[in-house]
Amino acid sequence: MGTPGAGMAADIAEQPGVYAGLLEPAHAGPIAAVAAAIIERRPRHVVFTARGTSDHAALFGAYLAEIRLGLPAGLASPSAVTVFGARPDLSDALVVGVSQSGGSPDLTEVVRVARETGALTLAITNNPDSALAGAAELHIDVAAGHERAVAATKTYTAELLALLMLVEGIRGGTGAVPADELRALAALPALAETALADPTAPDLAPRYRFAARLVTTGRGYAYPTAREAALKLMETSYLPALSFSGADLLHGPLALADPDVPVLAVVGAGPGGAAMREVLTRLDERRADVVTVGPADVPGATARLAVPEVDERFAPLLDILPLQRLALALALARGEDPDAPRGLAKVTSTL
Repeated sequence: MGTPGAGMAADIAEQPGVYAGLLEPAHAGPIAAVAAAIIERRPRHVVFTARGTSDHAALFGAYLAEIRLGLPAGLASPSAVTVFGARPDLSDALVVGVSQSGGSPDLTEVVRVARETGALTLAITNNPDSALAGAAELHIDVAAGHERAVAATKTYTAELLALLMLVEGIRGGTGAVPADELRALAALPALAETALADPTAPDLAPRYRFAARLVTTGRGYAYPTAREAALKLMETSYLPALSFSGADLLHGPLALADPDVPVLAVVGAGPGGAAMREVLTRLDERRADVVTVGPADVPGATARLAVPEVDERFAPLLDILPLQRLALALALARGEDPDAPRGLAKVTSTL
């Protein structure tokens, strides 16, 4: 038996290197080739299919597709195909299966059916030999390497970066990420190192050791981060964590917030962060224990998990890092081993 949490800690620490590797021509070139193939087919909308952590990466992809490409995007319900036998007409769609392992049969079946009905299909995985990669017409390898812990960390952020590079390549019109965007992306490995060096996340863990539940929230590009943070806390610490869009939080669930229910709020430097102002004001009125994630202090917040200021499109690649470290430290503070959460396997097969 190894030291509890050592695998997850190593996976988290490798993320700056994973970013740098994915930006190298050996990996950026194949992503550009996929983007060029998509440009040629001119899909009219994008449908993502994913589960678990990858579902949050897919949600990020949906925001990118709608905001950056102007294409309607959404997440498929795999059970419509696998349980109910639906065969939706996806002839004008780009259907993207996102999965670290590429081993879940339901995602493979959705992609197979989509391809049969005329969709352009793409698999984004950490396993080019997987069933999902084989079922799709196109494939992107996120090249994160072996992940030691069961709970996904570096494969998640690699999916985010691959999706970002893909979308920016499509938007640029040639498949290759435009030079100005590439320069901005090239700064991410060093910025990730900075975010990971901040000691605030592990220092906060003892504060929430005995929390009964927790709320995470964000808007726009930050919403997938809020959802992924909640999942990591539930997977590793078995702490019930409810995730809401900042807008949805105001539609009733705000009543959950009080001094005994910690709130993790992702507040970036852009339109999504600005849209969180009313949410933060309302949380302050309820005297909620709010910890923010972002580049600037927020009045009334208990603490801030600091990350460098970047364009909001890039922020999910940094914002999740201190939240992963918080999940790791909190699991250890509660006497759990985040490398091997009970009831969780690295590959989950669902239909």
